[in-house]
Amino acid sequence: MPHSFDAAHPCKGLPRAAGVSLKPVHIREILEERPAIGWFEIHPENYMGAGGMPHRTLSQIREHYALSIHGVGLSIGGAGELDKDHLDRLKILVDHYQPQSFSEHLAWSTHQGRYFNDLLAMPFTSETLQTVCDHVEQTQDHLGRTLLLENPATYIAFEDSTIDEIEFLQTIAQKTGCGLLLDVNNVFVSCRNHHKDPQKYIEQFPHEHVGEIHLAGHASDKDDAGAPLLIDAHDRKVCGKVWELYEQALAQIGAVATLIEWDNDLPSWQTLFAESQKAQKNIEALQHRPAALSRQGAPAHGLG
Repeated sequence: MPHSFDAAHPCKGLPRAAGVSLKPVHIREILEERPAIGWFEIHPENYMGAGGMPHRTLSQIREHYALSIHGVGLSIGGAGELDKDHLDRLKILVDHYQPQSFSEHLAWSTHQGRYFNDLLAMPFTSETLQTVCDHVEQTQDHLGRTLLLENPATYIAFEDSTIDEIEFLQTIAQKTGCGLLLDVNNVFVSCRNHHKDPQKYIEQFPHEHVGEIHLAGHASDKDDAGAPLLIDAHDRKVCGKVWELYEQALAQIGAVATLIEWDNDLPSWQTLFAESQKAQKNIEALQHRPAALSRQGAPAHGLG
């Protein structure tokens, strides 16, 4: 089944607005208050059971809000074959909830039937490029929809990598017709860890393929040699430097659906909602700029 990424409508139906990760602790408050927020995102692995409270509450959310499904367990970058049982369960979930967006990570998390509780880095070579392309095409064919592939947060670099990360992602998008999910916090984390320029990364990223943006908080640590190391922790507010990169990305890409990703040390709903409104204000400010200042002269996208 052929797939073609539509740059003008990268996530059909997903509002060009701010959304947040949907967490069970917040659902009752969300359903009672019906906040004015663009959309919610879930990890499908949390909803692969049959029925029960998770599905009842998600169905209620889906009645009122757009939905994005963001996979963490497909192991797109794994050397082995994709887990067909996982793909089947994923298709059941996607067919039932009809999300406006489905995305996965450029990473691997399985090996010889074993699952690792992490998104692991991979070398960027012609061999791994073909593997990822095959897996993306298999996923898109199985689900009958376009996938958005997310740039990784990395802590190590491989000596045998022969392809630049941005070129790697762009080639995948061109070969498979998939879109890209630009995680701005991942850009900041990876570039700082590898002593690269995050602004240059954003500038060179293939904007025409971007269908969604992620923002998150990160933690500071040290590597085994005692050097500073940033960790994509998803456990705090977005830092000022990442907000600046986000503004740069919007200026180059245009208004696009933006997620505040917060998975650990969860805050109150009011705190999470307030964080999303910072992104919303950036999107709305962009949409009200003159057309000449938006997307290299093209009119800004409207919400919806």
